[in-house]
Amino acid sequence: MPRIQHSVTISRPPREVFDITNDIDRWKELFNEYNESVVLSREDAGRFARLVFRLHNSAGQQWQSWRILDRQELVAVAQRQDPLRPFRFMHLTWTYQAVDDGTLMTWTQDFELDPAAGLDEQEVVTLMDAHGRDNQRRIKGLIESGAVRAEPAPGPELGADAVVAG
Repeated sequence: MPRIQHSVTISRPPREVFDITNDIDRWKELFNEYNESVVLSREDAGRFARLVFRLHNSAGQQWQSWRILDRQELVAVAQRQDPLRPFRFMHLTWTYQAVDDGTLMTWTQDFELDPAAGLDEQEVVTLMDAHGRDNQRRIKGLIESGAVRAEPAPGPELGADAVVAG
């Protein structure tokens, strides 16, 4: 099973980096490959939030994923749902650790390709690794320059068990 992992240090506090990079509605600003990013549902339960979202990329592909945010530990865990192809599964974990220079943001992708997709695993790993590193550099630049800032988190008016459809 391939694993891709890379980190970048961003000169901003961990909570701010976590909030910005997990604001799915703003992924069109953060990632240059998404034409649309839509939160389909959001469940907030104090420390945790569960998001279901759909992404559309510049190649016209779309897929749905879920993401669980741990606001206390500053960890995001996600899994691609539908369609899975070209993967048999795709799991992601993003962590945010305070360091002297700000935040060490680490992305880990564990996946397995669907053999029916006919893709070379090493080529996919190489492309995904380069793509992830490029995205991290882009996000670092946007956050450190102030081009993107954290939006206010959903307020307490939603209640602990609220579900918001987007």
